[in-house]
Amino acid sequence: MIEDTITYLDELFPNPRCELNYSKDYELLLAVMLSAQTTDKRVNMVTKKLFTKYDTLYKLANANIKDIQDIIRPIGTFHKKSLNVKEISTRLLKDQNGIVPNNRTYLESLPGVGRKTVNVVLSNLFNEDLIAVDTHVSRVSKRLKLAGKNDDVLVIEKKLNKKFPKEKLGRLHHQLVLFGRYYCKAQKPLCDNCKLRKYCIENKK
Repeated sequence: MIEDTITYLDELFPNPRCELNYSKDYELLLAVMLSAQTTDKRVNMVTKKLFTKYDTLYKLANANIKDIQDIIRPIGTFHKKSLNVKEISTRLLKDQNGIVPNNRTYLESLPGVGRKTVNVVLSNLFNEDLIAVDTHVSRVSKRLKLAGKNDDVLVIEKKLNKKFPKEKLGRLHHQLVLFGRYYCKAQKPLCDNCKLRKYCIENKK
């Protein structure tokens, strides 16, 4: 089943990548933080404007909070997230000379940054063998019985780490996200031609 999953995901997504747009290390960190409870597509819409108007960490740290709120308003919870943008920018400048470090403990100390966000950042920026469990990864894992229906995100992450080869985890993360986003969707999943259907708990055949 594990080999079938790897093979099928490689077939569907031979060149998987993060769908959040960024050109600088801190832009990825901020984009992933902003993506909580919203879509990558919506985040890309607001960060295009935000990162163009405030094109350095210094400018973001010193930006008018109301202006940040107005820009990121479409993604929701914009009051809290705008404060996070300024605080993260300020902290990176003060503590790390403006560089996003390969340091889980430090990154998780930043506001709005949890384990999932750090896993995405470390995987993409430093090629760490990590898998981040978002709603898509969680849903796919439970449907394919890679995790139990009541497992939380940390339990799911640990189970996936055990089941799949370590060197595959970073790539697998992107593939599972894309598979959940475009194929194994929450509503109206595309089951008919799915090569993993026989492993799915929702398979009625």
